[in-house]
Amino acid sequence: MIANETIEGVDFTAEKLTTEYECCEFINCHFSAADLSNIAFIECTFDRCDLSNSILKETAFKDVKFENCKLLGLQFDDCNKFLLEMTFSNCQLDFASFYGLKLKGVQFKSCKLQEVDFTDADLTEATFNQSSLTGAVFYHTALEKADFRQASDYAFDPEVNEIRRAKFSLPEVIGLLSKYDIQISNG
Repeated sequence: MIANETIEGVDFTAEKLTTEYECCEFINCHFSAADLSNIAFIECTFDRCDLSNSILKETAFKDVKFENCKLLGLQFDDCNKFLLEMTFSNCQLDFASFYGLKLKGVQFKSCKLQEVDFTDADLTEATFNQSSLTGAVFYHTALEKADFRQASDYAFDPEVNEIRRAKFSLPEVIGLLSKYDIQISNG
């Protein structure tokens, strides 16, 4: 186990990873397409790292922060679900999957979430501040009390998602009506 370390500029596509990291900070590290299977990250921060297309089979992310990271195509649904907790700030998560995950209160701040799959996920009380959700898939998703007020480019069917007490703002909330193929004007 490695604890309380700052790890900077390491290319983990060539370096061997330890099985557990606790209270570590990864800065400018490269994990792209790396096999992170069965590795535990506990109370860690990833800053300006590229984890795109990494393998996450049973990877544990317990109270992990991703800041300014590139996380393209990640299958977060392959992660170890026990105590799974993550926050994202200024991250690019295009084509990632959160299928079926319980991520109550998850925070996405200033993130790009193009074509992200949130099918069957529990995103109760999630926030999407300043985040773009172009083509994101919400189907049978729990979005109770979720905050979309500062999100953009989302469109999903409120009839197949749980949106009780979710927060929206104009004009973006119109995306909830897209399935009806109707025209809306100001007068």
